[in-house]
Amino acid sequence: MARSVTVRSALVGALVILSSAAASAHAATILVEAEGFADHGGWTLDTQFIGEMGSPYLLAHGLGRPVADATTTITVPEAGTYRVFVRTKDWVARWQAPGTPGRFQVVVAGKPLGQTFGTSGATWDWQPGGTVALPAGEVSLALRDLTGFDGRCDGIVFTTGEAPPNEVAALPGWRRRTLGLPAEPETRGPYDLVVIGGGYSGMGSALAAARMGLKVALVQNRPVLGGNGSSEVRVWAMGLIRRGKYPRVGEIVEEFCDHATKSPGTYEEFEDAKKERIVRAEPNIDLFLDTHAFAVERVGDRIESVTCLDTRTNRESRFTGRFFCDATGHAVIGHLAGAETVMEEKGRMGMSNMWAWAERDTPQSFPETPWALPLTMDDFPYPRDHHGQWFWESGFDKDPLGDAEGIRDWNLRAVFGAFNAMKNGDGAADHATAVLTWVAAIGGPRESRRILGDVVLTQDDIVDKREFPDGCVPSTWSIDLHYPKEEYARKFPDNPFISIAEHDRRVDRSYGYPVPYRCFYSKDVENLFMAGRCISVTHEALGTVRVMKTCGMMGEVVGKAASVAVKRATTPRGVYETYWADMEELLQLPGKARRATLADPIEIPADALPLAVPHGPPTGLDPAKLAAERRAVVRDDREAVLEGAWHEGSGLRGYVGYGYHYAGPNTGSKARYALRAPAAGAYDVLVAWQPHENRGSSVPVLVETAAGRSAVRFDMQQPAPLPGGFGSAGRVTLGAGDECVVVISTEDAKGNAHADAVMLVPAGR
Repeated sequence: MARSVTVRSALVGALVILSSAAASAHAATILVEAEGFADHGGWTLDTQFIGEMGSPYLLAHGLGRPVADATTTITVPEAGTYRVFVRTKDWVARWQAPGTPGRFQVVVAGKPLGQTFGTSGATWDWQPGGTVALPAGEVSLALRDLTGFDGRCDGIVFTTGEAPPNEVAALPGWRRRTLGLPAEPETRGPYDLVVIGGGYSGMGSALAAARMGLKVALVQNRPVLGGNGSSEVRVWAMGLIRRGKYPRVGEIVEEFCDHATKSPGTYEEFEDAKKERIVRAEPNIDLFLDTHAFAVERVGDRIESVTCLDTRTNRESRFTGRFFCDATGHAVIGHLAGAETVMEEKGRMGMSNMWAWAERDTPQSFPETPWALPLTMDDFPYPRDHHGQWFWESGFDKDPLGDAEGIRDWNLRAVFGAFNAMKNGDGAADHATAVLTWVAAIGGPRESRRILGDVVLTQDDIVDKREFPDGCVPSTWSIDLHYPKEEYARKFPDNPFISIAEHDRRVDRSYGYPVPYRCFYSKDVENLFMAGRCISVTHEALGTVRVMKTCGMMGEVVGKAASVAVKRATTPRGVYETYWADMEELLQLPGKARRATLADPIEIPADALPLAVPHGPPTGLDPAKLAAERRAVVRDDREAVLEGAWHEGSGLRGYVGYGYHYAGPNTGSKARYALRAPAAGAYDVLVAWQPHENRGSSVPVLVETAAGRSAVRFDMQQPAPLPGGFGSAGRVTLGAGDECVVVISTEDAKGNAHADAVMLVPAGR
């Protein structure tokens, strides 16, 4: 029996006036939603916390300098004395911090009201503003920031009747009635694929699907695309692309990714306009920016529609489609649809709010911040290179869904407290000309809720290189998990704000571990894909797949899978179970391959990227360049035949190619290299290693040719004696085409045997 699940949140919006016609009441109520102001001035629209507090709001994020007024005009239905209420909060009151940094005024017809707002209430509430006499007709209205320290306003009510309700349950209906919103949202679609979330994963999904002939809606609740990789958050794009079994995957990411040199980088480096331009260039994509998804209609095991709010006009739209992709990072759509999700209770990674400062030619002042965290210069790592980097992170055990605003605000208190220490505290003597230039008001979340698929990828799967037949997205980032850094956590143990990264570097950093496709769709909602941080992985496995370029490649795979699902009239699961051969064909196409519709042939444009090497460019010394420079024959460890329990590594720098292998003593492990002489002559046999205290002091190396054998042992705890990190294993005489075999083994090695490159060099070179 089909069941219908509909979920809605209390979201409302634009500037609308209601004058009650009830003769018994004679009350007029004017509800002005802050996001509906005609000119936001220096205030910014904050849509991050709609799920928590029910609405977008305007934020005065001025870094200690009051921002320009937000302005609009209202129409008053009848003259009279109106009571005023403003929905706001004192954003530091929850911590009982001294001072009120978020103060602002409401200016009516050019005159500020007597009440200053943002001065009371630890939670969102309608703060009374006294009364004001309003004439009938048009009246100007403004929000005037007084501090530059993140004052916030959700809405303003002028009423001759009752105060607006504060109860969370009562607000949605009251707002809808007061604003006169339509009873039903506008229907958009049907689309082949509706993608919710416009970060790297959402962009990859939309572009790949559109180029394969699907009609796509891309819905993003921010004004820019890119998510954490946008100018709003400024996390540089990490993860290697265009490698592994399907080295075409990642070519779409290459088109729109940033090339920032630091994290945080500059506004310009993140190229928001380029991202939007690439998406809008696709005729099969309808892009909806500033559009927040808040409700899902599910019938049986399928999603029928997702309802969204335009965060500037507050018009609601119902998006219908065959397939949906949750690229929200928080599994919002999966959760609303009733898919099984998971989130760690403890030990999650947190949210970062990075920042930057600069030096000016003259002294610069900064207001005292008694409400910020009381920090000295010893309480935080000095922001070298004028950047507060990725490790400004908090909220590890806080609610990342129900209290994300609190996590963001704590981060702001930490950043402003640190800069106050630099300017007005014990660092003042050294920072007279320092000025704060940027602080992220949009949080950079790392981990929250994930949707379970047919495969839940684990750390052991990745480290042990478990092969899945549908492995397709190469993950090259280490298993990078963040925890509070103890030395900075002592002063604020309840919510530390500086993190440390712990890396498991056993991930293949060059070829990449192929993440299976079955992590990219819900196991119990049959038309729901997911891409990005909410895919089906464990907390530990998330540490490697969560970086932007890897998430973008997930999106590419989802977009192509959606095209197979539509064409074959199957489900995401059916793509794997029945039509994986179709997927393999699409995964081998260039990223710019396209067709207008599913019925059209696929065309390869002339500007398609050349096929990349599966391992990508070497991350160490290039074997090809080494061979050319020395006129040598070079064999890297990836070309060796490995027997026994070898492990791959790349942490010891100076290696050849992509890394090296190592094996414990007396494990019976062997690495066999075969090299052929290009011409007759004498050759030196050279073996490379990178020294370490756990390497063997007596690693055996056997050299075998048709003329005989020789053996040598190397002390690999010590640096190799020859240039480039090589040691000599002897000289051999070979005819043209003759083979020389070099075997590195572990017998009596007295530590780990190390296998990197082996080189056959003409004698005397």
